[in-house]
Amino acid sequence: MSEDQRNGGPGPIEHYALLSDLRTAALVGRDGSVDWLCLPRFDSPSCFTRLLGEDNHGHWRIAPTGPVRRVERRYRDNSLVLETDFHTDTGVVRLIDSMPPHEKNHNDEPCVVRTVEGISGEVEIGIRWVVRFAYGHSMPWVRTIREREPIPDEYLLALAGPHTVVLRGDVLPVRKEDERAHEITTTVSGGQRYSWVLQWSSDPDDLPAPMDPVQEVRDNEDFWRDWSRRINYTGPHREPVYRSLATLKALTYAPTGGIIAAPTTSLPEALDGNRNWDYRYCWLRDATLVLLALDNFGCSAEAASWRRWLLRAVAGDPADLQIMYGVGGERHLLEWEPDWLPGYQDVSPVRIGNAAYDQLQLDVFGEVMDALHLARERGVAETPDSWALQRGMLKHLETIWQRPDKGLWEVRGPDRHFTHSRVMVWVAFDRAVRAVEEDDLPGPVDRWREIRDSVREEVLREGFNTELGAFTQYYGGTTLDAATLLIPALGFLPGEDERVRGTVRAVERELRHGVLVDRYSTEPGTNSVDGLTGREGSFLACSFWLVDALALCDRRDEAERMFGELLELRNDVGLFAEEYDPHAERFTGNFPQAFSHLALVNSAAMLYGGHTREESSRRDGGSRR
Repeated sequence: MSEDQRNGGPGPIEHYALLSDLRTAALVGRDGSVDWLCLPRFDSPSCFTRLLGEDNHGHWRIAPTGPVRRVERRYRDNSLVLETDFHTDTGVVRLIDSMPPHEKNHNDEPCVVRTVEGISGEVEIGIRWVVRFAYGHSMPWVRTIREREPIPDEYLLALAGPHTVVLRGDVLPVRKEDERAHEITTTVSGGQRYSWVLQWSSDPDDLPAPMDPVQEVRDNEDFWRDWSRRINYTGPHREPVYRSLATLKALTYAPTGGIIAAPTTSLPEALDGNRNWDYRYCWLRDATLVLLALDNFGCSAEAASWRRWLLRAVAGDPADLQIMYGVGGERHLLEWEPDWLPGYQDVSPVRIGNAAYDQLQLDVFGEVMDALHLARERGVAETPDSWALQRGMLKHLETIWQRPDKGLWEVRGPDRHFTHSRVMVWVAFDRAVRAVEEDDLPGPVDRWREIRDSVREEVLREGFNTELGAFTQYYGGTTLDAATLLIPALGFLPGEDERVRGTVRAVERELRHGVLVDRYSTEPGTNSVDGLTGREGSFLACSFWLVDALALCDRRDEAERMFGELLELRNDVGLFAEEYDPHAERFTGNFPQAFSHLALVNSAAMLYGGHTREESSRRDGGSRR
């Protein structure tokens, strides 16, 4: 029995692997336990919530009952079919986990397919199935159903209010009355196979039909094999780039094209603080990075879907622009705390929803304008409605750009004039000017150009500290922020500018720890601006931003070396969380994190032959400067 099983709680974040059907996701631990599954969408309430609590908050474990000497895991090729080999004293068994992807049929209902194969010897395995709906709060009525017509069918039906799941399998677990759980043990010999299928239903009176688990796994592999053939990347580190792109695809909500930041909530950024957030939503600031990552490597359909989601989400009054939306474009992401959950490894609070949705973060205007500008440069024709929307955003931005805001990192402390936010205001007006000059779109270009130039002058005057020789986190401050590493990539200043080089050196001096980079200092006594407690880990995306900045500052050898070292921090199946704690040597934050994988693939493009966000139009293979 594994350490995670003995403790009755979740394992380290890096012990998890991702399953996805392009609607929702599951996390499977190295101990064979599905500890997180929301049904039917990424942001729906969970039915397995051990990740944020204990065994009795819901999980589904399939694993040897005796000591496990070694665990080996991998995804099959570029798919999301997960294989876990358990090596025991009596033999080896393989657990195969997958969720059949539902990309086109909006009526498909999610399911999880699990199969155990005997590889050698003879191994006793245990199956424990504990369903708790509504984030571990709702105890379902579970009963065994045996039907004879139209075909023989036996299954477990779990029902509570609007929540319904069905479990079918070759060997069904039986009720353990004293624990309100279902368990069974069976012996698997070499060459034997047992399968189980968990299916969600929107209607308990119209349950999904039985599925062929072998065929479902085969179809899953075919889907991901066909999809990965579209990826166009021939540079080094091919496997991490492919895995990162597959992860981004897996975090896509297929009905709308929205890409969530992560499939989890409240995995702590600080193991001793309250930096726990719900990341099951779509952030506008990911827009340009998403389009770059997908477009650079041949995922044009996903890029087009994301752009459509983006335009739908931000449609309406520009004054109502939010920093994030639900996967369907929902606006109200009200935050609340389920007080019955102790939190991941007792780090509270658990938060559902995200109150930051109504914060003023000026950088998102620049991100949206930059993303839509990039789409034009990649040959996506601008529509009158889309351009009218962008003009409306700019008109509103003209009235508010001088206000302080919460900044890129969504601080819960006082509003400030964050340097990165101001740079992104410059990006918004710069891309508008270029739209007129390069794409012949209509607009008050003289006014936009005047605002753009005045913002640039202000940033250079107020955001740069001559004593530090670096751009600071906010105007008048003396602390640093890794977001300023984006200045050359955004085209605000070239990499050879001494102010950029000085900023890179200062970030390396103050925020870098080996190969890792903090987004800003959260050490006690540093007057942290975020109003939160606990020292967080190093933000992995910031580490890749330093890779990009080093490359743009003509320090390419260092950039390539750092890139390779960062890849070594991925877990055994190639996934990244939001952060890495160098002191505890473990992942922190929500997992897997789209921002980390976006930064990885865009650094690969920067180093090994993709497009960067500040480059001019490349329509028809050409380039204009």
